[in-house]
Amino acid sequence: QVQLVESGGGLVQAGGSLSLSCAASGTIFSINAMGWYRQAPGKQRELVAIIGSGDSTNYRDSVKGRFTISRDNAKNTVYLQMNSLKPEDTAVYYCYAAIKTSRSQTYSTAYWGQGTQVTVSS
Repeated sequence: QVQLVESGGGLVQAGGSLSLSCAASGTIFSINAMGWYRQAPGKQRELVAIIGSGDSTNYRDSVKGRFTISRDNAKNTVYLQMNSLKPEDTAVYYCYAAIKTSRSQTYSTAYWGQGTQVTVSS
């Protein structure tokens, strides 16, 4: 019913920038938080940034000042602007959204995108 489609990944040199976007579609009543996670080989998936329904934001310390998360509620889309990229940012980036598909739902359901590869070369 719900799918999250990501775009914007790629290969970039250290110090460069990339912009990711993720659009949710399908049967959606409301979207609470949206965010971005990433997973590097051999590591667990980790939170990169999250934005609440009221536009409050949280970032992991290593990306503060470099990454900016934003959302467009009319488009059910979340963005991640990544500047001053470092090789350690290399990972598969996954879009996340907490979504209710009907008003009767008590809790939101977590949905995930398929992931987009971000590679930062030194």
